[in-house]
Amino acid sequence: MEIQEFKRTVFAAGKDAGLEDMEVFFTRSKSFSTRIFQKEVDDYRVSVVQGVGFRARFAGKVGYSYTETLDEESVELLIRGAKANAQIIDSDEEIEFFPGSVDYPEVVAFDPAIEAVTAEEKIDFAKALETEAFATDERVAMVNWATTGYTETDVYIANTKGLEQSFRRNGAYGFVSAVVRQDEQAKTGSRMVFGNDWSQFDAKKLAKEAVEEAASLLGARSLPSGDYRVLLRHDVARDLLATFSSVFSAEAVQKGLSLLAGKLNEKIASPCITLVDDPLLKNGGASASFDDEGVATHTKNVIEEGKLMTFLHNLKTAKKDGVEPTGNASRASFKSPVGISPSNFFIQPGTMSYDALVETLDNGIIIIDVQGLHSGANPVSGDFSLGAYGYLVENGVIVRPLEQITVAGNFFTVLDEVEAIGADLEFGSPGSGGHVGSPSLLIRQLSVAGN
Repeated sequence: MEIQEFKRTVFAAGKDAGLEDMEVFFTRSKSFSTRIFQKEVDDYRVSVVQGVGFRARFAGKVGYSYTETLDEESVELLIRGAKANAQIIDSDEEIEFFPGSVDYPEVVAFDPAIEAVTAEEKIDFAKALETEAFATDERVAMVNWATTGYTETDVYIANTKGLEQSFRRNGAYGFVSAVVRQDEQAKTGSRMVFGNDWSQFDAKKLAKEAVEEAASLLGARSLPSGDYRVLLRHDVARDLLATFSSVFSAEAVQKGLSLLAGKLNEKIASPCITLVDDPLLKNGGASASFDDEGVATHTKNVIEEGKLMTFLHNLKTAKKDGVEPTGNASRASFKSPVGISPSNFFIQPGTMSYDALVETLDNGIIIIDVQGLHSGANPVSGDFSLGAYGYLVENGVIVRPLEQITVAGNFFTVLDEVEAIGADLEFGSPGSGGHVGSPSLLIRQLSVAGN
């Protein structure tokens, strides 16, 4: 049955079974992906995953259950599961069922045109990525990844307090990775695009950038250890921000897992840093008019000109801190409990081009890739130590590629040491941690271990 009918059936049956406040949280995710290897379709996947998470108050406690099917049998399973779960809950925390916001913003996050792109067109794009990569440089030995994909998400939330909201979001991605060989050396370069405007998907441009980066690393070697001025390219800066984004969660702060506790309205970053959480961003990968508790979303500066302005809240953390929720409640899936995550989360870009940043760097290094973010970064302390690739810059000019170096520092120190910000804001792929983006950042000093 359809979700609205399923909701009415669940609420009616739940009331008869003695349940009080009730909520259904429904998601449906459609996905498509294909991979090309040596001009043939090496992988092809189409999937639809849907389900309902159910919360209900029974005997003073809130129980949880979920189902992947919307039928009469599932109604009974949800109700029995929620009642049983409520009776074994030990926590005394009050779970709030939100009655709904006064109004909800208009958000553009779904494009029917990209939904209409056929599987054949997506396969052709992936094939073009591989073909264009080989055509770019005769030293291309292998295109190890040439993929295209599409995702579509529907969310519906309703409760017995009167809340009922829904939204739809979609987007596509392309990714290419190429290996360039010369003599005994082999280097890899990759590029990715994500969005819901198919006209912006340029296979030739994407493949060319990936191959040129791989070729630019041929002949790379290390450099002496020391403290260097560093330019973090936009994708590296973005990955660092994504890795440490949890420090801005009010839940992490309240649990003692963030060093930002007690620092609201204090300077925690360079004055040129403004960190934005924008769920209303047009066609953003995490745009939505409401969060996963039904609270209306709004754009906010988490850091404004270096000053910490707010943490990200759901209903529970907001109540604990005596503030309004920020619309950042999230659930990894319909099976998951409510947590907190950013939406479209990015450092506000500046006006300097990437080339101008390189000139301003003068003497230092550019970091274009890091490895070990999951094992070499501590989100609580902010410390990181990461293997890296990049370029040595002398007198504002790139002179040679770098490898076998390790960049070490602290995320909070990096924020404070930013001297200049590029205009090249770029987002990665959206995920359960939001849709994170950053421009390139010029850092006053970082420790680099080499030879």
